[in-house]
Order: sequence, then structure tokens, then C-alpha cells
Amino acid sequence: MGKIRAWAAKAPGQKLELYEYEPGPLGDDEVEIAVEHCGVCHSDLSMIDNDWQFTTYPIVPGHEIVGRVVAMGPQARGLEIGQRVGVGWANSSCLHCASCLGGEHHQCADSRATISNHPGGFAERVRAQWPWAVPLPAGLSPAVAGPLFCGGITVFTPFIAYDISPLSRVGVVGIGGLGHLAVKFAKAWGCEVTAFTSSPAKSREAKALGAHRVVSSTDPEAIAQLAKKLDLLIVTVNVPLDWPALISTLAPHGRLHFVGAVLEPVPVKVFSLLDGQKCVSGSAIGSPTDMAQMLDFCVRHRIEPQVEHFPMSRVNEALAHLRSGKARYRVVLDADF
Repeated sequence: MGKIRAWAAKAPGQKLELYEYEPGPLGDDEVEIAVEHCGVCHSDLSMIDNDWQFTTYPIVPGHEIVGRVVAMGPQARGLEIGQRVGVGWANSSCLHCASCLGGEHHQCADSRATISNHPGGFAERVRAQWPWAVPLPAGLSPAVAGPLFCGGITVFTPFIAYDISPLSRVGVVGIGGLGHLAVKFAKAWGCEVTAFTSSPAKSREAKALGAHRVVSSTDPEAIAQLAKKLDLLIVTVNVPLDWPALISTLAPHGRLHFVGAVLEPVPVKVFSLLDGQKCVSGSAIGSPTDMAQMLDFCVRHRIEPQVEHFPMSRVNEALAHLRSGKARYRVVLDADF
């Protein structure tokens, strides 16, 4: 189908430039997708800047992709030309290991990230292995659905992985790109929701999203009033906080769960876990089946990410907007090649 036009960074921290690449033959188990919309995630910024020390350049970011299938390899299954699908952080796995056969494709040791040594969705077309091109259900707007395929599944996964009950009391630390969706999911799940934020201005917004109460994440006295009350505390931020204080909010069998990429070591005193048999855990994305279930849940409960749109030709402006912390709450690029 010829060369693919895209936006790429050629060195750490550089602005993205127009770029063309030759994709080569379509793999037997791959589909090619004409990109319509692509979310902008903090992980894109981290990869552009090589924060995680495994970026290869030039890099075409973008892993919250929505578009239509335009070509299929002979082994691709369950999809049709013209069908609208979404692709997230991962775009392939081996399909034969214990994790894949057990339905946990995202745990596959040979899974491939959409933007690591592979051109992503800031482009006119992108490729993915067919199981990772998840059909978009009717009732979900393609213009806003992109962030669900990374940010959405990241915060949805703890609810299904740990059998969270509608009776659970759930806390969400950070009301941003991940946190605003975590609050929406927890509220729709039936949980009592406590939002933690360092920004007083977000208190009203958090309640509008579904939080029953809002607590300052930098106020030790306010946090202390929640001692032994939360069954699940989802951390969506990537900055250091008072972790002992947050662990103290956990009820017996409570769980402090990280979905934000906190780079600094997290100090944990064993006695704080022994008292109440508490857990500290973490997760990233989910399997294609998890994503499909999440999308159905979103349709049923009318959950959509809160997004701001930019044409893809203004990608550098969109990245700067995200870096500034002004995004409310996800940014979506609309392809305009």
C-alpha cells in the first residue's frame, strides 16, 4: 500500500516532524488500520524523551488508536475490511505461551509494544496483530474512545483482576488522565469513591466525575481521618507521595495498587502490611478480552473519557499542552494527512 506518512521524533525531547517510512509486506496475522483518531498519553512523552531508556529513534508515538481496517493478512481472524477497531499499548503477542493460552496475552514475554521498535499511531496507517485490534462497539464515539485503549484499560484492570465488589470503598490518587477514568469506573462499579488530589481546584471536578468525597493528597491530617477505611487505593500519579500515610488508609485485606509509573523507590514497612494483611501491587494494561469487556462496560454505563481535540498536524502543540498539565483530561489527535 506504499509508504506511510507519520509524525516522528528523531532524538530525545525533539519536536515531532513529518516522516515517511516503508512498512514492508503485511504480516500473515496482521491487519492494517487507517487511523482516524489517536490519543496522546504521558507514556508517549516518556518514550519521546527516552525517560525509560529503551526508546529507539526515529520514534512514531501513538498507542491509543481508533481507525478502520483497510487490509488483512491471510491468517487474520474475526475482523472485516472497513470495521472500526482500537489498538492500545501492545500490538502483538506469541499466541501460544501459557499466558496467551490462559487469556492473559498482555503477560506474554514476547508481546510487542505499539511504539517500541514499531511505528505507532501518529500516522495515517498503523499495523497490529489481529487479536490486538479490538472491535469498537456501537454506542461508543470513535472520536473519544482512543484513550480507553491505554488509560482506560490501565485503571479498569484492577477491578476485574482483584474481583472488586460493588460494596468496596475505593480511593483514587490523582485526578488526571488516568484518575478521572478510575473515578468514573469505580462509581459505575457501585463503589464508594474517595478522590485524592493535590489541587484544590479539582475538588468540584472530582465530585462531578463521581467521587463521594475529595481529600488533599498533601494533607496528613485529612489522610489520617481515613485510617483503615479503603479496600482499594489506586495510584495513578508518577510522583513520590507519603506512602506510609496512604498505606494507613487501607482496611484489613486492603490493597495499594500502582498504575502510574512512579520512578522513585517506594518505601514500605513490612509491619504496615502485616497489620491487616494488606497488599502493595501494580499492573499496566490488560488483554484483548479485558479491553472488549471494558468497552462493553463503558457503553452500558455511558462512560467516555473527557478529551480535548487537536488536528494531528498540530501534534507538537498538543504535546506541549499535555506537558503543561493543562489537559482536561486526555488529548486526542484527529488525523488530517
